[in-house]
Amino acid sequence: MMTDNGAAVDLVVRGGTVATERWHGPADIWVSGAVVRAIVDRGTPLPDGSAPRVVDAAGKLVLPGGVDPHCHVGFTSGAFTTLDDYAQATTAAVHGGTTTIVDFAIPRPGGVPLDTARAQRDKASAGFCDSALHACVIEWDDSMPDQLDTLVEEGIVTVKMFTTYRGETMANADTLHRVIKHLGRIGGMAVIHCEANHIVEGAQGDCAAGPGIDPHHHHHSRPEIAETASVAELIAMAESTGAPIYFVHQSTAAAVDLVADARRRGVAAFTESVVHHLVLDETVYDGPDAELYVCCPPLRPRSAVTELQRRVFSGEVSTIGSDHCCYDTAQKRTTDDVRDMPNGLPGVETRLPVFFSEFVIGLGLSLERFVQLTASNPARLNGIYPQKGTISPGSDADLVIWDPTLSREVRIDDLHMATDYTPYEGRVVTGWPVTTIVRGNVVVEDGAFAAGDPIGRHVVAQGPSLALC
Repeated sequence: MMTDNGAAVDLVVRGGTVATERWHGPADIWVSGAVVRAIVDRGTPLPDGSAPRVVDAAGKLVLPGGVDPHCHVGFTSGAFTTLDDYAQATTAAVHGGTTTIVDFAIPRPGGVPLDTARAQRDKASAGFCDSALHACVIEWDDSMPDQLDTLVEEGIVTVKMFTTYRGETMANADTLHRVIKHLGRIGGMAVIHCEANHIVEGAQGDCAAGPGIDPHHHHHSRPEIAETASVAELIAMAESTGAPIYFVHQSTAAAVDLVADARRRGVAAFTESVVHHLVLDETVYDGPDAELYVCCPPLRPRSAVTELQRRVFSGEVSTIGSDHCCYDTAQKRTTDDVRDMPNGLPGVETRLPVFFSEFVIGLGLSLERFVQLTASNPARLNGIYPQKGTISPGSDADLVIWDPTLSREVRIDDLHMATDYTPYEGRVVTGWPVTTIVRGNVVVEDGAFAAGDPIGRHVVAQGPSLALC
């Protein structure tokens, strides 16, 4: 029994198999207000005077609410803006078992990172789950040290930078190095999209002059070497400064191995993978809807997917995100030139069910490792653990009840994302979240949306915890 003395119990999740990042077993969970009060043996008598709401989890799993470390909500890139707002994105998130999203505050060219982050932070209250935030820097100037200091003081401790997308979000080497170094001094961490832009632009030029720059050739226009070359350069920056660094959506084993080797040398370096790189492969670019799968980095050969999957089991992948970008088919089909096409796939709702089905049910990944990758490690690296990402006394009562035997065919008509397609259309998934609780509020019950008014809050981060499970 794990307990935390406090107020009367007002909600009980009873009869399930509880799983955290360290253990799983039969247990009941007592909730007082917004937090977990106790994890107790099944059937433990309640404290005198308690008359709680009881949620039946018999025959099901009770997991920490997922923490999605990589979501783009209302994100503008080039001529395109994703179609969801906080209410829509978080409605989809909670139906998919995610109770905290980590969004990005990416300034438009000429924008001020601090102002952009504050404006995005203010949107959190429109959500049906909680959210944290990555800031973003595009160009270093004399104001940047004070802006970064203020961001960390205000609880936004991770800062994204891109090594590609010239004229839009690309940061030069000087900016990358300065931001990484400064964040290391003040307890923050850089979050990097790594594709060497000169290699990408060269490959795109070759495609345009040869086979084509349309979606069917997208995977040739952003080759694997662009990713590994950029990762190697950024690891050197982090190693030279002693600062931590986090690499988003790594799509190849070679990139993951560079990070793992650096970590063995003592560099605080971490790999995020995303579900579509772990499940889908480049054969989709041969099909009639190739544009729907245009993302950066692109989907890779099946052999590369298999090697990436092995890194999930070896411990070299730290987190699993969605890289959710809610474009629709009309936006994807505006142009045939992938250089001008919106990049990204919708996935905040399908991240956990698809990953659970493919890895826990299909490949035998342990429940503890599933929780580590999808909840506790994302919370640690974003500075919001143990408030988020675990089930323990005093933590937020973010709980998800899973039916591990429920099989569903993924259909966009049954999902809640603000788009008209999913890259997993027709895939049969086994294991699905059926009830979601956010800070003690039941927001999805037996698959039906049960929330009233929005309850979302911005989660103030305390600084990344670099010791993972």
